[in-house]
This record gives sequence, C-alpha cells and structure tokens, in this order.
Amino acid sequence: MAKAREYCGLFGIFDCDDAAEKVYYGLYSLQHRGEESAGIASTDGKHVIYHKNFGLVSDVFSPESLQKIKNPHAIGHVRYSTFGSSDSIDNVQPMVVLYAKGEVAIAHNGQLLGAGKLRYDYELHGSIFHTTSDTEVIVHLMAKPSHLEKPNLSHVLNHLRGAFSLLFLTKDEMVGVRDPNGFRPLSIGKLNGSYVLSSETCALNQIGAEFIRDVKPGEVVYINKDGIKSEIFCSPRRIRPAYCIFELIYFARPDSNVFGENVHLFRKQLGVKLAKEFPVDADVVIAVPEGGNSAAMGFSEESGIPLDRGFIRNHYVGRTFIQPEQGNRHKKVELKLNAVAEVVRGKRVVVVDDSIVRGTTSKSRIKLLRKAGATEVHLRISCPPHRFPCYYGIDFQSKDELIAANHTIEEIIDFLKADSLGYLSQEGMLGCAASPRNHYCTACFSGNYPVTDKKIAKKIRKKRPKNKITV
Repeated sequence: MAKAREYCGLFGIFDCDDAAEKVYYGLYSLQHRGEESAGIASTDGKHVIYHKNFGLVSDVFSPESLQKIKNPHAIGHVRYSTFGSSDSIDNVQPMVVLYAKGEVAIAHNGQLLGAGKLRYDYELHGSIFHTTSDTEVIVHLMAKPSHLEKPNLSHVLNHLRGAFSLLFLTKDEMVGVRDPNGFRPLSIGKLNGSYVLSSETCALNQIGAEFIRDVKPGEVVYINKDGIKSEIFCSPRRIRPAYCIFELIYFARPDSNVFGENVHLFRKQLGVKLAKEFPVDADVVIAVPEGGNSAAMGFSEESGIPLDRGFIRNHYVGRTFIQPEQGNRHKKVELKLNAVAEVVRGKRVVVVDDSIVRGTTSKSRIKLLRKAGATEVHLRISCPPHRFPCYYGIDFQSKDELIAANHTIEEIIDFLKADSLGYLSQEGMLGCAASPRNHYCTACFSGNYPVTDKKIAKKIRKKRPKNKITV
C-alpha cells in the first residue's frame, strides 16, 4: 500500500468549557502548517467524539459542527500529505480508535522511521489497517497485548524512531509527546488554569494563553484533573537535540517562538548574513511574500539598498510548497503573486526568498519581474541549497525533486533566467541560531541524518551526490 506522511499542526486544551472552540481558533492560527484537511476530537469524560474533513479549518467547521463536539477537553490537527493517499478520509486526523483500554484520539506531526516494517510485521500476524498513515502503527503498538500491561505510554513510545510530536486524548487525559531529537516543536501553555499544547506559540497567543515552556526532547507530559505530570520516556543516551532548521527558515509563522527564539528575528538575521556573503549592486530589494519578508528586511538594512514591495500576494491562494500534487503547485504559482511594475521597472532588483526546492515557483516569479520591466534580477536565498531528501516529514522525499541536488549553480541560474544567485552558507545560517550548532538537523542541506534505519541508510549511500555545487 502507498504510505502517507504528514507535515502538520497540533493543538489541544484540557479542562476548558469551550475546548472545541478554542482548538478551532488554535488550528486557524496553524493553518499555514497544512491546508489539506482538519479535524477536532473532544471528550466529556465518557466518550471521545470528533469532526473532521478535507479543506481549510474555516471550511471544515461551522458553528453547528463545533456545537456537536462541545466538550471540556479537545485536541485538533491540520494536515497535508507528502505522498500517498491524500484523498482518503481515513487519513484525516485526529485518528480515533477503540482498543482494550478504551477510546483514544491521536494527532501526529512528523514521520516515523521503520513504520513500514512494523506495519508489515503486524499484518503478518493478522492486524488490519484502515489507513495508509504511519500514525496507525502507533495504535497497533498501543493495542499489543504485552504493551497493554504497561502503566503508561513510555514503553510504546520507546519503540518509535524518527520525527514525532504527538497529542493523545482519552476520556480523562490529554498527553503530549516529543521525540528524543525534538525535530518538531511542541509548546505548553496555560489559559485560566487550563493546560494547552500547541505546535507553535502563535496559536497560544490567538486564544490568550500564556506560554509556559516547550516540551523537551524525549519528554511525555500527562495532563488530567490532577494537573500536569512529566517524564522522560527514553534513555538519556537517546536524547540528542536535532531541531528541524527548516521550521525556522520556512514553516513556522514569523510571530511564533520556535526552539527558544523568535522566528522573525531569526529570519532577519539570515538576511543580514546573506547580504554579507553575497553583496550585489542593485537599486531595490524586494521580498517574495510571505516567507522572504523578514530576510529581505535584514538584507536591505545590511546592504543599504532600499526595500520596497515588488510583489503583491493574493491571500486567497494557499502556499504552493505544501500542495501535494505538482500540477496544483503550477496553477497556484500563476495565481499567487503579481509584480508591481512601478516598483521594479528599469531597476536592478534583488529578490530575497526563503528557499528553492523544485525551482518551479522561483522561475515563475523571475518571469513576472522581467515582464514588469526589471533590467536585472538577482536572487538571494536565505538558506543553503536543498541537496538531500528529508525523511522526517517534509515534502521532499526524493533527491530527484531537488533542483540543487542535480544541477550546478550555473545550471540553476540558467534554468531560472536570473542574473545571479546566492544561497546562504550553512555556516552562516547556523551562526544566526540561538542554540548550539549541533542542536539542529541540517540533513536536507548536508546529508548528515541524525536518525536512520537500514532502509534510509541504504538510500543515503546510493543517492549521495557528487560534490558538484559550492556555496
């Protein structure tokens, strides 16, 4: 069967009169993390009920549907799939199941390693799977007879490898989990005595919750009527921080604090460093909204080149990178941006963007600027070239999808029809981060994978590209 792996947003609140409504607003703030589907599961202490469907949060939920799941405890999920069955309602989360210990809802952000093998082993022993999501493997681990005897989730969680931030909801408890590497963010907040769990702090702000702290790598937090309890579910030897640097570069909202630092300020520093590494004579700096906004500010301040709005974004078109099908990306690129001719006509333009993955969107944007009259277009990217697949839940699972993995800088410039191209160095990127440099996962840039299994190790050896590109 095809596998589906997600990059997603999580939000949950325990012991709050209007929990489902609060989760709705939390998911609304996390919509940028996935536009394909949304769901909320809630409980009154007796039964777990849910509502989920395809579409944006505002499309999936109505006042009537929220009223039907109104309960004091709730978790929610927004999703997009990287590949596999993105059109199956069974894959929409939270996943709600009934097993020997009762009903449980599960929401997952990340990608499990070795899930295919675990699934195959369970199927050989008669287990039946209803989805193509790796999240369902967790359910079968929980339901295994020898695991049912354990007092809590720690034993089950020790069987998982890869990237996973998880929310569980039973009839009387909400649980938050972060993998031993802390690939994906997960924060704890509090609202009038009610504990909140969220992928990003911007969603805490949305409902007026106070940020308490991040869930630590390798930590599981249990929230129930007695308050909050924390424990480390794995051996201390397994705890090796490897925060996904792409969260800070691209995914997280600029007003969020992720991995202990503000996203906007981090991106602004990337722009400062980029201007130092790749100076250029130009008349105006423009950002590709929204991802390039903060870095463009830093580039302009450091270079002294004026900043202006050269692109206007159609806010009613979703993010192109997180669309599951390439055809959808092409259509949305065409609709998403329009160049402001009066800003760029007759000028040498520096375009600052957060990344180039496939090259499709960048080429289209440069074409727009040429059509609007720009005499030169110099592209500056606030991260290194993506040269390796991500196996931790981001939508580049194959080296063949990555333009920088298969082409030299000169070839990319020719493909994009740019006058010059500068990628921020890995050294420069990590120099902008608050945590120690070895606390970040840079696998998609460097090929150094913090966690592997046999299947991935084989792919890495097979697909490691020759050293064609220098930055």
